[in-house]
Parts: sequence; structure tokens; C-alpha cells
Amino acid sequence: MSDPVIGVLALQGDVREHLAALAGVGAEGRQVRRPEELADLDGLVVPGGESTTMSNLAVAFGLLEPLRAFVAAGRPVYGTCAGMIMLADRLLDGRPDQHTLGGVDMTVRRNAFGRQNESFEADVEVSGVAGGPVRGVFIRAPWVESVGEAAQVLAVHDGHTVAVRQGNVLATSFHPELTGDHRLHGLFVSMAAEARGTAPAAA
Repeated sequence: MSDPVIGVLALQGDVREHLAALAGVGAEGRQVRRPEELADLDGLVVPGGESTTMSNLAVAFGLLEPLRAFVAAGRPVYGTCAGMIMLADRLLDGRPDQHTLGGVDMTVRRNAFGRQNESFEADVEVSGVAGGPVRGVFIRAPWVESVGEAAQVLAVHDGHTVAVRQGNVLATSFHPELTGDHRLHGLFVSMAAEARGTAPAAA
């Protein structure tokens, strides 16, 4: 079988870094800007950036409902930072006109760890990721206020949930794509490969 094909939503945010991380774990990365580009993907990354801008651009590009359908169909999706916000069923401190894709039974608070100048890095133990802590880069990062029964907490930092999984949906409030440590991308590619009934091309 060919390597998993993973799209990166390329409306706004750190697209290039995710493409590099995906290549580092043996996946084929593709930029996604149009609804038809979702059709033949094995998974999708929703990157960090600015969640309200991403929401507005998804509407403008006619992607909001196709993205929601992609998630609702159980297709593998990984969201980082703003991507975590986009995958939340419920938001705190969101703008009235802000849309999410849903997919994880969680309540997320935007910018919970502070403003841009309060950004930081920290080691985070992530359940299911071997080899020690993951270095997390937190930039205007959200955290998860609460999760429902369907969602599994994978990581906590300073008493706050910062990584979750629900079925084929993975979300982190930090940016692993900025560190050179591709283990979380490897986990996601493994999820995508499993979802299409294959073994992962690379771990």
C-alpha cells in the first residue's frame, strides 16, 4: 500500500511546518483549500493559527460544511492549538460569529494560557506516545475546561488538559510541529493508516 495521504488545511496558520513533520513520519502531505481536495485523503491536519480567522476563511472558501462532514464521518483529523479550538463541540470566550467543526465532546477556552508575549515551552507527558515527554510549544494556547465521556484525556499541563482523543480525532493545545519531534504526527499517521485498514508506513 502507498503511504498515507494527509491533508493540511491551508487557509491560514503553520501549514509548512506540518507538511514537514508529516514527511518526517513517512506520510504524503497535501495542502487543502477546496472542498474537492478532501475526497481522497486518509486524514486531515487542522493547524495552529488564529481560530476566528480560520473559521471565517472556511466559510468564505465553502469549506465549513464539507469539513464538518469529514469529521462527522469519522475520518481521522488532528488539530493543534487553533485546530483544537476548531474541533471542540463547545467554546468559551469565542466570538459570536465563530464556527467550529466539532468532533470532540469537550469545552475549550480560547487563549487560556495567555497572550502572545506569555507564550512558553514545556515538557508534556502524552499517553500513548513512547520515548519520554513531548516538548510542547504553547502560543496563545487554549486549554480544555471539560471533556465528555467519549473523549479521552491524553495529557495535562499545570492542572489543565492539553491533549485529547476521541475516536479518530486527536487534538493538542500546543504545537509539536515547531520542535522537530514528530512523535505526535507519527501517532496521527498511525491512526490514519489504521482507519484505512493498513499498517503505518513509518512510525
